[in-house]
Amino acid sequence: MHSRQSPASRGARRPRLRLLITVTVVTLLIALWYLLRYELGDHQETTWYPAAPGCDLHQGPCGVGLEEGERLTLAIPVEGDIRPLESLPLEVRLDGVEAQNVRVVFEGVGMDMGEHRFHLDAVQGGEPGRFQGMGQLGICTRERMTWRARVSFDAPRGRLGSTFDLDVERSLP
Repeated sequence: MHSRQSPASRGARRPRLRLLITVTVVTLLIALWYLLRYELGDHQETTWYPAAPGCDLHQGPCGVGLEEGERLTLAIPVEGDIRPLESLPLEVRLDGVEAQNVRVVFEGVGMDMGEHRFHLDAVQGGEPGRFQGMGQLGICTRERMTWRARVSFDAPRGRLGSTFDLDVERSLP
């Protein structure tokens, strides 16, 4: 015996199908909006300040003057050498400027290693302008790799930042 659907039951499915299609399209549009917002958000125009030459993050913090009375300092306080694939504590200090959305992005110099992005959190209960987080450098086939740390943050006058270069020796097992 062959069962046939009545026109009434087929008509009842159409509103459900339309609802399902509408929900799917709305979900895709929201996902696309979030993706574009995330991708475009980190590529805003940034005012970059040159880092002080000769600073070595292996030896201690490196800083740069921004506008008058403002300073950005990056530290990677580890015992021993900074190595790839190890968790790295990242500390940024901002003096004389309000900041939000502080981030450090590591990228290879002279070799595409991708971007390794790390967002830092404000230190609660401490001095204002201090931000901390954890980061990590990728491993490279070269014995020695130069990495660039791009530190940026959102300030009332726009996105500001500076770069710091860091030579890292490959860890051997």
